[in-house]
Amino acid sequence: MRRTAFAGAASLAASVAVLMAPVAVAGAHVLRVGTYKGVAGQYKSIQAAVDAAKPGDWVLVAPGDYKTSSTRLVPGRTNEAAGVLLTKSDVYLRGMNRNTVVVDGTKPGTSKCSSKKSDQNFGPKSANGPIGTNGVVVWKASDVWVQNLTACNFLGGSGTAGNGIWWNGGDGSGKVFGGHGYLGSYLNATSTYFDPSNPGTAATYGIFSSNWNGGTWDHTYASNFNDSGYYIGACQQICNQVVDHAWGEYSALGYSGSNSGGSLIIKNSQFDRNEDGFDTNSQNGDNPPPQNGACPHNGTSPITHTHSCWVFMNNYVHDNNNPNVPALGPAAQGPVGTGMSVSGGRNDTIISNRFVNNNAWGIIFVPFLDSGKPCTGGTYGGTFGADSCLFDGFGNALLNNTFTHNGSYGHPSNGDLGWVSLENGHPTNCYRANKQSGGGAITPAGAAALQTASPFCTGKAANAGASDPQFLGEVLCDSQVQIVSGTPSACPNGQYPRRTTVVMHALPRGLKSMPNPCSGVPTNPWCPASKPVRPVTPVAPPPGLG
Repeated sequence: MRRTAFAGAASLAASVAVLMAPVAVAGAHVLRVGTYKGVAGQYKSIQAAVDAAKPGDWVLVAPGDYKTSSTRLVPGRTNEAAGVLLTKSDVYLRGMNRNTVVVDGTKPGTSKCSSKKSDQNFGPKSANGPIGTNGVVVWKASDVWVQNLTACNFLGGSGTAGNGIWWNGGDGSGKVFGGHGYLGSYLNATSTYFDPSNPGTAATYGIFSSNWNGGTWDHTYASNFNDSGYYIGACQQICNQVVDHAWGEYSALGYSGSNSGGSLIIKNSQFDRNEDGFDTNSQNGDNPPPQNGACPHNGTSPITHTHSCWVFMNNYVHDNNNPNVPALGPAAQGPVGTGMSVSGGRNDTIISNRFVNNNAWGIIFVPFLDSGKPCTGGTYGGTFGADSCLFDGFGNALLNNTFTHNGSYGHPSNGDLGWVSLENGHPTNCYRANKQSGGGAITPAGAAALQTASPFCTGKAANAGASDPQFLGEVLCDSQVQIVSGTPSACPNGQYPRRTTVVMHALPRGLKSMPNPCSGVPTNPWCPASKPVRPVTPVAPPPGLG
């Protein structure tokens, strides 16, 4: 959930495999960083190799702890710095081992990914304090690959910072075509540092795409972020991105997607031990809103056989009951104990997932209340104040999901599903074939009734306030949202868990590295048996390819 100044299947896999197939190219070079199996490369720093690379070249990185002792300002920005900055299209950055090639935001001479305050690099200074740093930033450079490495301890500050690996097509511009195509695979993004006296210095996002069209993340892990482990935003209905085999945990939000829609597929992934496991939302910031999963040009997706191209499928969302995570800004309002939140989201399809042991709700559909203009697609002013901006959600489909042991906090509306709408006239959501793991009806009783009342997304207008009357008060209490500034929301049935102390977790052991990091790389001293090839970046298939 982007922080702003406002308050507040088989054929798909086969198609991506075809797009990943390499094609031969003459003249591609391999620039090697560090020493691998006793053979020295030409460069000591990743940035030096990236600077020397030309489109079509590969940058291979040997195992090692690569401190980003100096930073580069992103072109045209005074408050946005990168430890490694890529500005050339068609460059392929690959580590030789996912877990031992570390792009490290801590100071030179310190231990790898140190948690000590004195070891942190808080970024270039400014009149408002250090601006923070970002890790690997791909700036408006199309078809760039980043693979098989770990980024750690890139911290927030007074600027736009704290992001581990970021494909940035021009954040804040409101335009999407700053970049096209990418592949991020076998990646870790994490942080070990948190200062309770200055939570704004915590790492913000792990693996990040903004203002971008087309790309794939596959086999990735992200943890310990004060906003979200994964983020895709500001791509309207033309995101055309796939998230596959992701694992997000120990963050305020495992995933956040503001104003990201059209063809966007999240599948075969796991979100656990976050405050709120997964959140997609509309909001001011990362404009233009709203979040709309409808296929562009009224197209139809064979994945859903409807006009919804935003698909969350075959994922495992469990145990998101953790208040003791770094959390700041709107992301901190994710209701603890919630598996998935669709906040002002529209025309999204959630199908064939498992929601397990989320102690408040398995999934909720709620409006997003923001403030200020442009409020595109929202309702400006009115009930919630002259400068309020309300994004109501509608047209979402919850289909064939399995729920197990959700709602154990025991408040009256807790259970598998919660829903509230605050405006009349929008198309209803639809709910069909959702069940508990033993085959029983989903809970609470009002949720089960929705499957009888609204099994199909027909476009029929829904009435506001038709949800469980207990739910609105409880979700406001859980998220600590203040409808009236300075007035905390009442808790009608008692409090929900609150943070006691932030716990930062180490990377899991055994995260799989690339089976063959020389695959597809031109022949070089580290990969003597390779063939000279140039890969074609896999991107999400166009609407309808499923």
